[in-house]
Amino acid sequence: MMPLPDFLSRRLIRKRAPEAGTICLQRRRIYILPTGTGILYAATLLAMLIGAINYDLGLGHALVFLLASLALVSMVHCHKNLLGLNLRALENPPVYAGETAQFHLLIAAPEARPALEWQIEKTPGCPQNPPQLLHLLEKTETHLYLGMEAQRRGWLVLPRLIVQSRYPLGLFCAWSYPWPQARCLVYPRPIFAPLPPSQPIGKSGAGKSQEGDEDFAGLRERQPADSPRHIAWKAAARDGGEKPLLIKLFSGGAQAELWLDWARLETDAETRISLLAGWVIRAEEAGCTYGLKLPDTQFTPARGASHKHRCLKALALCAPTPGATR
Repeated sequence: MMPLPDFLSRRLIRKRAPEAGTICLQRRRIYILPTGTGILYAATLLAMLIGAINYDLGLGHALVFLLASLALVSMVHCHKNLLGLNLRALENPPVYAGETAQFHLLIAAPEARPALEWQIEKTPGCPQNPPQLLHLLEKTETHLYLGMEAQRRGWLVLPRLIVQSRYPLGLFCAWSYPWPQARCLVYPRPIFAPLPPSQPIGKSGAGKSQEGDEDFAGLRERQPADSPRHIAWKAAARDGGEKPLLIKLFSGGAQAELWLDWARLETDAETRISLLAGWVIRAEEAGCTYGLKLPDTQFTPARGASHKHRCLKALALCAPTPGATR
């Protein structure tokens, strides 16, 4: 929960732009107010002071001033708990739309800082997660992960953060609004469908194992894009149908490559992107050599984690005309 209502925060607190590099919380960036417990504590001290004055109690005056000084010391320590705190945003792994993006932060302080509450500021249309409690008990760096729901593909930018502390007695709340410059790539939400058929191409360099028609090179499990004529029916008969079908591999002949083509699909743009994302995942899992054709770019056939990332990134950042049928 924010220490101030939204309408007061928008009017009284200047909203900064995202900052690159390390952010250090200085005095001008830290705000402090009494909590509900602190206000009740002050009202109690006022009642005790009135009673001490009314009955002329010297020990009553001493007790009131002692408790008031304790509250002032608590205010100083509450503010100091945030002062000098350093944070820096690190790289964030990509996620798929509908998953939770984990923003990685590195937190450091010159001394121990207990009971720090971290939270991502609420944004329109996005649910707010509860605060995450962090204790810096030593003069070391600590890694913090803040989750945020990734609702749409593309770049998910980290909103402003809220860090607050009620340490040590809960009478005051000190808070700040750091805003590190960070973003997370959100892949499209995949729709899984059978892979399109592969296309034969000419011979490639010598020494590479290919699915051709010459020398037998081994067996592997059948994938949806494989031709039925390459099924090892004798091996299937020996297994009695209890194991997956196997495909015969050959070397030295024509190689089959898989093209994931935007033009193959006849549906709306977002569904095309989700289907292509599902094809990329399926093709990578099957060990296929695949290429991707989009309206404005294409990737030559390859495979591997880096190729998969390039294809999914292109799909995540693709901005075709809605309803395009090209």
